[in-house]
Amino acid sequence: MKKYEYITKKIKTGVVVVKIGVGSDHNAFDLKEAVKSYIKGLGHEVIDYGCYSRDEIDYPGVAFTVATEVTQGLIERGILFCGTGIGMSIAANKVPGIRSAQCHDVYSAERAQLSNNAQIITMGAKVIGEEAAKKVAEAYLNVTFQGGNSGRKIDQIMDREREYRLQGANS
Repeated sequence: MKKYEYITKKIKTGVVVVKIGVGSDHNAFDLKEAVKSYIKGLGHEVIDYGCYSRDEIDYPGVAFTVATEVTQGLIERGILFCGTGIGMSIAANKVPGIRSAQCHDVYSAERAQLSNNAQIITMGAKVIGEEAAKKVAEAYLNVTFQGGNSGRKIDQIMDREREYRLQGANS
């Protein structure tokens, strides 16, 4: 088994089902809801981590929760939304072991997974439209990290992260 391999299950139709966590702040509530419905329609299992209305909330808590659930193996991937996608990505990347990528086009979404084994992608509701966001999410979910040369690079990134954590623990 590869160092950072996803566990997926197949359903009778041959479609790979991935357990996806979604979350947003109030700025991106409507976009999250639209993409959530879309990816459910593709046959994926979706868990919504909030927010649940247009009432104002801060995005870091949602990002931390989704990222932690990924590292604990409770969900396989996450898709997070805020105004720009930047804040959610920064917050998710603060959880050790997470690789989050901001994506607003299909190519970047595919490469986030294929080249970087990103467990989370983020999008900004003030940056991308609903239909484009659906296609970005679908592209991200339709590919699986294969390792190879990219695996070596991901291992280097994760090794450096472990070094920093050890340095912090020994300080």
